[in-house]
Amino acid sequence: MNHTHSSSAASALPQTVDTQVSPALQRVLQHLEVLYPGESHQALAESLLSALLDPTRSQDIDADASSRLWDQQDCYLVTYADSLLEPERPPLQTLHEFLSQHLQPYFSGVHILPFFPFTSDDGFAISDYRSVREDLGEWEDISALANDFRLMADLVINHCSASHPWFDAYSQKEEGFEHYFIEAGIDEDLQKVVRPRNSPLLRPVKTRDGTRHLWCTFGHDQLDLNFKEPRVLLEMVGVLGELLKHGVRGIRLDAIAYLWKQAQSSCINLPQTHEVVRLLRTLLESYPDPVVLLTETNVPSHENLSYFGNGNEAHVIYNFSLPPLVLHALLSGDSRCLKAWMMSMPPACEGTAYFNFLASHDGIGLRPAEGLLDEQQMRRLLDQMEQMGGEVSWRSSADGVDTPYEINISLIDAFKASYATGVDAMVVERFLCAHAILLAIEGIPAIYIHSLLATGNDHERVKATGHARAINRHQWQLSDLEERLDEPTTVQSRVFRGLLKLLSLRRRQPAFHPNATQFTLQLGHQVFGFWRQSQRRDQSIFCLNNLSHEPVNLALSDLNLISTEPWHDIMTGQPIEDSKGHMELAPYQVVWLTNQAF
Repeated sequence: MNHTHSSSAASALPQTVDTQVSPALQRVLQHLEVLYPGESHQALAESLLSALLDPTRSQDIDADASSRLWDQQDCYLVTYADSLLEPERPPLQTLHEFLSQHLQPYFSGVHILPFFPFTSDDGFAISDYRSVREDLGEWEDISALANDFRLMADLVINHCSASHPWFDAYSQKEEGFEHYFIEAGIDEDLQKVVRPRNSPLLRPVKTRDGTRHLWCTFGHDQLDLNFKEPRVLLEMVGVLGELLKHGVRGIRLDAIAYLWKQAQSSCINLPQTHEVVRLLRTLLESYPDPVVLLTETNVPSHENLSYFGNGNEAHVIYNFSLPPLVLHALLSGDSRCLKAWMMSMPPACEGTAYFNFLASHDGIGLRPAEGLLDEQQMRRLLDQMEQMGGEVSWRSSADGVDTPYEINISLIDAFKASYATGVDAMVVERFLCAHAILLAIEGIPAIYIHSLLATGNDHERVKATGHARAINRHQWQLSDLEERLDEPTTVQSRVFRGLLKLLSLRRRQPAFHPNATQFTLQLGHQVFGFWRQSQRRDQSIFCLNNLSHEPVNLALSDLNLISTEPWHDIMTGQPIEDSKGHMELAPYQVVWLTNQAF
């Protein structure tokens, strides 16, 4: 396994571990038997566990750590390392200073999107998993961020760049690398394969043994890794250990749903994929610090929920249906689709949680809205987004028909208009209402940096890159950004201050714990309302959101407020004098009624 082009986990890791980890070892062996039946797994299992050990620190595990994974004070900021730029300074240091100066009281965690050397796809075609891009900074900068925030990083596990040394070794048929990638016959029937792209699935490549056709789910510069080869699994767990060594305590499994390939199947959400997630969960539970595992599965809601497993897979799953449904609700002024979905969602079981978001570095996914928005509703949403400067990306479905996959648009521009009014002066109000919903519902909230900064569509970046997703991946010069944040009338300042206020209020409320009780209210089409109750049952919050451009008169009797308790609006501090009276909600107004002040 000696390979001069790569630091190979398979060659570098010790083959034995201390017998004290034997219970974990036994569990790992069980996972490996499912993935690779009929083979001997002892050495592989020991090496997998060894990959996560740090000899410089104690390996004692905190048995109660899982109960402290999150609470109502948690919120993640999602950002690229180079979203904020200064002359002659590594972007990771600029980001760290901005976070420390402006956001530390409000965000407990930060998810930094891939910061490794790459060749395409804005970081997701990784050419070296064990280095930090020189133009961004160093591992020391990553560790420094991890000292001040709970740091989440991507494990881009499904594929690597075609420029990765593993591919070079494969193409030369070097010993040990012959099966790192997935070969397929040019005439093989792959019609059932579900993909997020409409590019050709197979890429012809020249090897020392002739031309081979390699599997490329996401494009020809991103070669799918072959997890039927145990060495590949060991490599990735070695990368995981490197991240943990530098302080990362949240792992996002990128594109995990497509991991395992099986002939004559959809090649998405296969049982072996779930088994790999369970294996990674087991390995992380052997680590002395709590590490949150997040699966990125941009699929219909019922498929997404499966990644909780029986409480033994992901700690956290993305709430992918939330972005398109909240957008539809606020543009239409109609809560029915959002309510129907929310009532159908099961509460996350103990030790798991939803990861709530409205925007990300990718577009607004549409597969998670399948069966939730009808064809007419979807068509109107797409038309509206295109009018606001957005672009629609497409995918190839199993029947060979191209269908809408995601909307590429900045979130602030997505909310510029409602169906009823067209473009109006209420964009900030709609935007903050959407985020109040995000911050109040069950789960852990995450806010994309360009939502926090109200960054508009970057059409120039789209032209420069040729990629629609670049529309929401702007790079701010820090001096320009700070100038806009300092001017109270700019949309950046209004949104920034409004979101920080919401975050400040949220983190004080026990009823907003990610696992606190939630119940959907029926308050008419224009109002999206729900009730949260703290785990100790000492605080209730009624969350009332006027989705429309018109005032709404709400009968408080519909809430059944306990008349002996002192209710007030968290947003304004105003008390409720008559629990049987009425309340008028202004357009897009948010009210958080509580019986307990914190």
